[in-house]
Amino acid sequence: MENFKEIYKNKLLSVDEALKLINTNDVIIAAQAAAEPMVLLENLHKIKENGVSGVQLQTCLPMGNYEVMKNPQYKDIVFNHGWYFTKALRDAHKKGNATFTPQHAHIAIWKKLAGVKDKRLILFCTCSPMDKHGYLSLSISNIYEKDLIDAGAHIICEVNPNYPRTFGDNIVHVSQIDAIVETNRDVPEVNINPYTAIDRQIGQNIAELVENGATIQLGVGNIPNAVANELKVKKHLGIHTEMFTETMVDLIECGAVDNSKKGFYNGYSVCAFAFGSRKLYDYLDDNPTVLFKSGSWVNDPFQIKNNKKFTSINASLEIDLTGQCASESIGNIQYTGTGGQADTVLGSQRSEGGKSIIAMHSTYKTKDESGNEKLCSKIVPFLKQGSIVSLSRNDVDYVVTEYGVAWLRGLSVKDRVNALIDISHPDFRDWLRFQSKKHYIW
Repeated sequence: MENFKEIYKNKLLSVDEALKLINTNDVIIAAQAAAEPMVLLENLHKIKENGVSGVQLQTCLPMGNYEVMKNPQYKDIVFNHGWYFTKALRDAHKKGNATFTPQHAHIAIWKKLAGVKDKRLILFCTCSPMDKHGYLSLSISNIYEKDLIDAGAHIICEVNPNYPRTFGDNIVHVSQIDAIVETNRDVPEVNINPYTAIDRQIGQNIAELVENGATIQLGVGNIPNAVANELKVKKHLGIHTEMFTETMVDLIECGAVDNSKKGFYNGYSVCAFAFGSRKLYDYLDDNPTVLFKSGSWVNDPFQIKNNKKFTSINASLEIDLTGQCASESIGNIQYTGTGGQADTVLGSQRSEGGKSIIAMHSTYKTKDESGNEKLCSKIVPFLKQGSIVSLSRNDVDYVVTEYGVAWLRGLSVKDRVNALIDISHPDFRDWLRFQSKKHYIW
């Protein structure tokens, strides 16, 4: 153990010292969401002082708004590539400081490695403190971090005692790490917000589709929170999900989830990363019943299918009458990312008794040219010009709004039109029927 402590001590650097390890044209891949090393990223622009340029920074769901994102003077020093946009990356994109990287979660890192095979890879990550055997945990994200380590990436990590120690295939030995920076900042949190009556109705509609003994995948947001609340009366649910959330802790603690009927990793909740409140992080700390597996494995449809009655619940921003889902862009404007949506949708339909559910409000509000508020339908004849199709119409199964459930599996376009109009807002049904006939959508 003393030898491990000596290795750790020799690799302990200041932030500025650690950043001097970065060379021109390196590719830095930062850990996802709340696991991103915020102190390193807050100081990353300083590599300009070291004469470094042409660095590529790949992020996914970044929490901070860093100087290299918001200041155009650094775009030739560090240029941002995003797998999943947040407001910071949307703003950076408008300034010319960022671009989007299309991907499915389970193959994102494989494609990235192929695209930068001649460049040096660096992983920026956050770890919980070293144990007595010399191992550190990647804590709350393993979406691609362990895959990068296995691919030989150089590792610069923040070690932070506020991060939970977690289990799975997310362990790294101190001897593998190139530089350690100790920090004591808080873990980024997102708290559960109250949901609306519409969210509750959608949650109830979805809960009717979720059978006892199902294995579930949920995201974060008002609709998933409403769904989770409605699932508290279910029995023997299991969890196999890209993101582990606080609502899943609630389902475990109330007894709805016991992971006993999954047929695949029975007794364990399986995830790739976690994001939520302090309550969530405290639950995960030293909890061997939650396994953080690599995202390339967790989101692989051929692994997902091994769960019985796997039920994926995802959201979309807009859907056309044939079933095409625009889940990540508003017209041509990149808003979020594909994430694991297609992965879980395909995996669910290969699962014994599985179901894929796309959830959405039937309408949204915007303002017209005069500044007056108007209601618009999210079910449309055609997606907005430039929209990104996140989910092909070939793969859509169930679609749920506050007005009901449309089961599109195996339906012709004509029957899909009728099913989707039936769950649209009543004010738009005649318009949708007219448009479908006018444009031969059948």
